[in-house]
Amino acid sequence: MTRRAKLILTFIVAAVAGHIGLVLFVPHFLMNIAMERVSQDGELINQFAFGSRTTQNSRSVVRPSPDLAYATCAYDLSNGPLLIEAAPSPNQGYVSISVFAANTDNIAVFDTSQSPEGIRFVLAREGQATPAGTKAVISPTVRGIVLDRRLAPNAELFAAADQARRGDKCQQLAS
Repeated sequence: MTRRAKLILTFIVAAVAGHIGLVLFVPHFLMNIAMERVSQDGELINQFAFGSRTTQNSRSVVRPSPDLAYATCAYDLSNGPLLIEAAPSPNQGYVSISVFAANTDNIAVFDTSQSPEGIRFVLAREGQATPAGTKAVISPTVRGIVLDRRLAPNAELFAAADQARRGDKCQQLAS
């Protein structure tokens, strides 16, 4: 094999290895940063944290929408499944819950157009027992983030959405 062929082969192998490394490791790295921020450096695990009203300076993870009120829960399923609940907003405003695995995959989405009475499900790992008759979301990873978004385009609707989201649950199931 010529020197030039060896260089080309080395470049191709390095490019493939670099690509695979980016695809496999960067999402986990970025999600770990997001989970640390959302959980306030690990202080708020398996409980919702409530963001203040969005301004042009709000950028803790990405730039959020100014029309939404956010609540986030960094979850850890090491000790068993979690009950996730989000009541509808009193003004019938839109509410959605998204669940993200530790590799940034969006593994579930629920909203009040599908569940106008409120959103309720159990988040678990494969093999963890979940209550009969309850929707279950199976997470491919032990850790991740649950994101609650509520329509709140003005101060009055933000106050109503904020009050409603304070009743959200992201908690360990009782044994």
